[in-house]
Amino acid sequence: MNDSPGTPLRVGLIGYGLAGSVFHAPLIAATDGLVLDTVSTGSPDRQAQARAEHPQVRTVATPDEVLARAGELDLVVIASPNKTHVALAEAALRAGLPVVVDKPLAGSAAEADGLAALADDCGLLLSVFQNRRWDNDFRTVRKLVAEGALGDVQRFESRFERWRPKPKGGWRESGDPAELGGLLYDLGSHVVDQALALFGPVTLVYAESDVRRPGAEADDDTFLALTHANGVRSHLWVSATTAQLGPRFRVLGSRAGYVKYGLDPQEAALREGRRPGDDPDGWGTEPEPAWGRIGSGESPLTGGGDPVPTLSGDYPAYYAAVAEALRTGGEPPVSAREAAAALRVLEAAKTSAAEGRAVRIEESA
Repeated sequence: MNDSPGTPLRVGLIGYGLAGSVFHAPLIAATDGLVLDTVSTGSPDRQAQARAEHPQVRTVATPDEVLARAGELDLVVIASPNKTHVALAEAALRAGLPVVVDKPLAGSAAEADGLAALADDCGLLLSVFQNRRWDNDFRTVRKLVAEGALGDVQRFESRFERWRPKPKGGWRESGDPAELGGLLYDLGSHVVDQALALFGPVTLVYAESDVRRPGAEADDDTFLALTHANGVRSHLWVSATTAQLGPRFRVLGSRAGYVKYGLDPQEAALREGRRPGDDPDGWGTEPEPAWGRIGSGESPLTGGGDPVPTLSGDYPAYYAAVAEALRTGGEPPVSAREAAAALRVLEAAKTSAAEGRAVRIEESA
């Protein structure tokens, strides 16, 4: 690795679809100490897009061409389809490269644990891109919980809902189990990771998972009920079929509750071509009418409770933390072991939905 002070770390990016072009490439380019060096995509159109959006970047057609340059790179980011994550992460680690993998890291906790063990054996960083830990609303919930503003939290409700009555197609909605499509592994990876980050290990999982839309192949409407070891219950919804969207978060405690509607603005900004450096003071912020409310005994929709200023969203913090970990040898912002814990919950949810029963997760897992 290039550890010369002041010299940017060189990043190879595998995949330039939604994840690669909208999230990873812009955030890497916006991070002090990182430079986007190489992009791999088999699509000539996406290669041209990458060069237009990042004029200094070199483009190649295959992941093998990225890994062949391992001696010239300091980090590989894997933003390719889910089914390729494990094989590419293993190949990159064996090539001597630290790795960031878009979520989900793998299709199973066992695979994730195997990658974590390999990274440990190689002495290399392996991190998972769980960017929604840096959503503005989640950062606000985390602050309220840490401060004890709600008292003892009893129930955590999280909804990641959309209204997409017609399937878009593609591998993300494929019914082929090898593709790891469907919302459980897509948006479910986010809401489960957030619940674990807030309230720790889960001991019991119940799930309902449906395929609602005509022509859909994979789950598009899923609910999870988690019992955490500390007694908190998390109720999580992920859906593409929600005609009326519920609150993004409702957190109920012994003293007060917090309710927040709407989505963090960072994804929309990135999709529109805006970048963190364009307005560093305004990145990830939202207007006061969008703030959540805290209170007790009344509905926020009828004016109950008090507005809580939403903290700014901060996706750039993820790659800043990766760069710091690479420079110092410290811990990554999201570890592979944390990803394995979330995958144990997702696997249990899949079993629960298929068999119509609650599934217990052994504490030793």
